[in-house]
Amino acid sequence: MLGTLFFAASLTPTLVPRTHLTQGVLAGACFAAGYGLGVGWRWLWAYLELPEPAERMRRLVNAVIAIICMAVAITFLWQAAEWQNSIRVLMRMEPVASGHPFKVCLIALVTFVVLLALARLFRLAAASVAARANRFVPRRVANVIGTVVAVVLFWSLATGVFFRAAFYLLDSSFRERDALLEPERPQPTDPARTGSPASLVGWKELGRAGRQFVATQPEAADIGTFTGRPALAPIRVYVGLRAAPTAQARARLALEELKRAGGFERSALVVITPTGTGWVDPSAMNAVEYLHGGDIASVAMQYSYLSSPLSLIVQPDYGLETARALFNEIYGYWTTLPKDRRPKLYLHGLSLGAMNSEQSAELFEIVGDPVNGALWSGPPFGSRFWRSLTNGRNPGSPAWLPEFRDGRFVRFMNQDGSRVPAEAPWGPMRVIYLQYASDAVTFFDYHDFYRRPAWLAPTRGPDVSPYLRWYPVVTGLQLALDMAMSTVPPMGFGHVYAPEHYVDGWLAVTGLPDWSPEAVTALKRHLSEDAGKAMQQDEESEEGAYSNRGG
Repeated sequence: MLGTLFFAASLTPTLVPRTHLTQGVLAGACFAAGYGLGVGWRWLWAYLELPEPAERMRRLVNAVIAIICMAVAITFLWQAAEWQNSIRVLMRMEPVASGHPFKVCLIALVTFVVLLALARLFRLAAASVAARANRFVPRRVANVIGTVVAVVLFWSLATGVFFRAAFYLLDSSFRERDALLEPERPQPTDPARTGSPASLVGWKELGRAGRQFVATQPEAADIGTFTGRPALAPIRVYVGLRAAPTAQARARLALEELKRAGGFERSALVVITPTGTGWVDPSAMNAVEYLHGGDIASVAMQYSYLSSPLSLIVQPDYGLETARALFNEIYGYWTTLPKDRRPKLYLHGLSLGAMNSEQSAELFEIVGDPVNGALWSGPPFGSRFWRSLTNGRNPGSPAWLPEFRDGRFVRFMNQDGSRVPAEAPWGPMRVIYLQYASDAVTFFDYHDFYRRPAWLAPTRGPDVSPYLRWYPVVTGLQLALDMAMSTVPPMGFGHVYAPEHYVDGWLAVTGLPDWSPEAVTALKRHLSEDAGKAMQQDEESEEGAYSNRGG
C-alpha cells in the first residue's frame, strides 16, 4: 500500500518535465522507498509482539487494499500527461499526448526489482554474519553486529570499488575530452588574444572550455554594428589546468596575462569562477560585453574538467581554493591602481561557480576598498551566503524571490526582474542573485524529504506548476532527479539562464545609464537569437547540449 501511494505521488509534477524513462526510474525508486517503509513497519509490529489479525481477516483486508491500490495507480497514471503538460506550458514547450503509462510501469518494475534484489542481498549478508556471531553473543547483539558489518561491507563496495571504478572512467573521459583540440577552433593570431603565439598561456593549455570561451567572444565590428557606436574587442583571459601545477601559480599567470592584454586599462573587469568543467556561460558574458561596447575585460581560471556535480562530490574544496587564489591576485593588484583610473571590478559565477565565487572574497578583506558588485546566477542550494540571505529575508517575501532589508546591498532577480524597484538606492557594492523558481539546483534541500519547502507557499514562482504538491520522501526524490535534469528545459527555465535576463542583471549591477528601454529590448532580442543559433549548432555537433550548458 505504501509503495503504491509513493508510486502515485511520484507521477505528480515538480520543477522540470520528465520523460517516460526518467519517470519510470523515479516511480520505481519511490515504490521501493514506500515498500521498504512498509516492510519496516511490519517488522516493528512483529518485534513489539502486537496482536495479529486472523488469517481470514488478513486475506480480506489484503484483497481490499489490492483493489484500492490498483484504482489509485490507474487514476494517477491517467493524469500523468496533464501534470507534465502543466510544466511544459509554463516553459513554452510542446505538450505531450500521453504519459506512456505502460512504459512507465515496465521501467518502474525493473527499477523496483533491482533495488529489491540489492535490499535482500543486504539482508542476506546481515543474517549470515549474525548467524555466525550468535555462536558467541546473544541473538540481538548478533543482529546488531550483522547489520553493522553489512553496512560497512556495502558502503566499502559502493565507494571503494564501484564508485572508484566509475570515477576513474569518468575522470579519464573528461581529461581526454578536455585535451582534445577542436578543428573548428583554430589558434587565434591576434596578439591580444589569450592562446595566441604572443600569449603567456599556450592554446593547448586552455582546455576545451577555455578555447571555447576565448574563440567565441564577439568582435568589435559586431558590437559596433549593433550599437551604432565605436566599439572595442572585449578582452577574455583564461588559464587552464595544464598551464601551471598549482592554483597559486595559475592565478599569478592569469594576472600577468591580463596585464599583458591590457585588461586593467578597460572601464570594467569581471573575475569569473567557471562551472566544474571550466565552462563559462556565453549568455552572461556576451550580455555584459555588449552593454559596455566591448570596453571590458574578463578573466577565468579552470579548477576541474569534471562536471559540476562530480566536482562538488570529489573536489568540494578545490574550486574554492582556485577562486580565492584568482581573486586575491586580481584584487591585490587592482587595489594598487589609482581609484580614478582603474576599472570597475565585478564578480560572476554560474552554478558551482556562483557558490565558489561568493566565498572567494572575504567581507573583512574588502570592506575598506570594496569591489563594485557581483552577478551570481543559479547558486546551488549549498551556497552558504545565499542560504543565509534567503533565510533572513523580509517577512512576506517569497523564498523563490526574496527581499533582503531595503535592497541596498543585495537583490534577487528572476524572469520578471526584482521585487525591489529599480529606482531604489544602492550602496557602494551591488550584488544580484539571478535565479529561477524552477531551478532545482538552487531550491533542492535535504529537508525536503520530511518537511514542506518554503518556496511551495501559496504564491509560487511563474514557472512552477500549480499542481505541485509536497509529499514526504517522494518530493525529495523528485527534486533530486530534477537537479540531474535541470539543463533539459529550454533557455530561461530550470538551470539554463537566458541572455535577456543576464542583460537585466548586468544593468542592475553595473548601473549603466546610457541604454534606453528600446535599445535594451533590441539587445535582448539580438542576444536571444544568437544564443538560439549557437545552441542549435552545439546540439548538432559532437559536443552536445549538456556540456555546453555547464554540466
